[in-house]
Amino acid sequence: MTAPLELGVARRRLVVDSLGIWASIIVVGTIFGFTARQASLSLLETSALSSILFAGASQFAVVGLLVSGAAWPSIALLVWLLNARHFLYAASIAPHTLRLSRRLRAVIALLLTDEAFALTSAHLERLGQIDVRGAIYAGLSVFVPWNIATIAGWSAGSALPDPATIGLDVVFPATMAGIAVALVRDRAALVALLAGSAIAVIVAATVSPGAAVLAGGLLGPFAGLAVRSRGAA
Repeated sequence: MTAPLELGVARRRLVVDSLGIWASIIVVGTIFGFTARQASLSLLETSALSSILFAGASQFAVVGLLVSGAAWPSIALLVWLLNARHFLYAASIAPHTLRLSRRLRAVIALLLTDEAFALTSAHLERLGQIDVRGAIYAGLSVFVPWNIATIAGWSAGSALPDPATIGLDVVFPATMAGIAVALVRDRAALVALLAGSAIAVIVAATVSPGAAVLAGGLLGPFAGLAVRSRGAA
């Protein structure tokens, strides 16, 4: 086990790590804003999704369901299921935040998206303890560019080309794949990644792409936990 880094050094590493994520966040956020406008959502509605829901995959799912005329209860249920993986993120970070106030824990929880979790986890591992400023920075480094890009994408409207025609549709999955690989630090994490990926591919091919995200995201971590429990026995 490596020795914890000095706080200043760890924070500089955190900033450098966040820079690589900004690029994909800006691209995908712009695509979401464009997509929402094409679905006839107002700028206020689009911004509300990015600032309140603040979950990329769920936001795209909401727009698609609204276009198809789905009922609000079914939309709410799907969003809850898609975001269920955030319970796992919270369970991983929570033990390190027990001494923090409820207000600080609520702020960190609100900002704990996929990318923010990856940044916060890496930063926590370098320090050996929670860094409140670092955790909040990790969240804001996603929240701020995402919301700015959403507004920019909606405002640009028809001036933007179809993302698929210029290859931008692969940016988000490529980024998430990179984050997942970076989080693999032991056998259990590797099993979780491989199992989740395999399950997602199978479900996408046999059921639907939407269900694949949920199945892989929930069942993959359980496979990793099973391996870790077996190793500890």
